This record gives sequence, C-alpha cells and structure tokens, in this order.
Amino acid sequence: MILSRGRGYIFIHIPKTGGTALATLLEARAMKDDILVGDTPKARARRGRLAAVRTAGRLWKHSTLADLEGLVSAGEAAGLFTFTLVRNPWDRMVSYYHWLRTQGFDHPAVALARSTSFEGFVLAPETAASLAAWPYGRYLQEPSGAEVCRLFIRLETFAEDVAPLEQHLGFGLAPLPLVNASDRTRDYRPFYTDSSRERVAQICAVDIARFNYRYD
Repeated sequence: MILSRGRGYIFIHIPKTGGTALATLLEARAMKDDILVGDTPKARARRGRLAAVRTAGRLWKHSTLADLEGLVSAGEAAGLFTFTLVRNPWDRMVSYYHWLRTQGFDHPAVALARSTSFEGFVLAPETAASLAAWPYGRYLQEPSGAEVCRLFIRLETFAEDVAPLEQHLGFGLAPLPLVNASDRTRDYRPFYTDSSRERVAQICAVDIARFNYRYD
C-alpha cells in the first residue's frame, strides 16, 4: 500500500496481482512524505514513521481502503487518485498456490497448499470461501461499503491500462518489471483440469465478468 499526498494517490495492493512490481516503480519516484507499507527496501526503511498510526484495520502491504480509516478519511480518499492492479483469476490462482507452498507461517491456506495438489487446493471449500468473499472491488471499499477507485489496471494489459495513472503522475511506468515471481512455468493452463477450471469460474465469477477475463 502506498499513500502519496504529494502526488495525490493511494495504491491498494491486492495479493498476487503483480503489485510488488508496481510498488517498486512507484517507490523509485517516492516523495519524502509518502507513506509506504510493504516489504520493499524503501518501505522497510520507513516503517518507523508508522509506529504511532492507528487504523481501523491492519496496516500492512495488502491493507484495504477500509483498513486505512484513521490514516485517510473517506472525504480525503474520494479526492485522491485511488487505483489497484487486477489479474486473470485462473493465472492468479496458480500463482497463489505456488506462493503458499513456499511459505512457513501458520495459516490454514499455507497448510492446505503444502499438503495437497493444485486440483485439491482449488476444489477445497476453504479456498472457495476465502476467494469468493474478496472480489477485487471489495479491496477498494470504504467502511460504508461504497467503492472508491479511479482505476483498475489489468496486469495483462498493463501498458494500455496504466495510461490514466501516468497522466495523473506526469511520468511513465510501463513496462512493468517481473518481480517476486513464483517458481513455475508462465502458462497457467497446464495446471488445470475441466473441474478446477470451472471451479475458478464459479469462485471468481464477479471479477471475470467485470474485467472481461477468459480462460485462454
């Protein structure tokens, strides 16, 4: 998550959408008063500035807009250029699974991914419940439930979709570098069977329809 009052924006980092790469680009041009929350070198160096900050939810790299209440008011958020990255849900699921398998912290999703196949992970009720509850738009909702987002940038068409943000900032961001990639082949399709492909279509139906994603 990045809050830049100087440049007038909020970047909400949805997990496993390429957000670390975009944060790296933004932080390269960070202003001295920007609030950077994440695990990049510059964000780690500024963690001390947040010690006294109290927010409605957890203040971390994947904070939602609602989490930031206390740091950013609803009125201020409405006046800022709030944006995020989204990703093809079938591709994102493969990335999520492989990332979980490399983690060692205590979490049910980590335990599930490390103990089962990709097929088993996708078909598990716990996976469906977790992801279906968090369509992309929910990350950009205020505590009232109102969505506040100027721009959703699709990872797959980043160079095209990012143009309004570049215009707002006054500098370019494309191309997006490859950062924090999971150790797997780039083509997500070989990981799927008909059953797992259809399950993702069901779980992520809202995002698939809203952002015109297809399995191809």
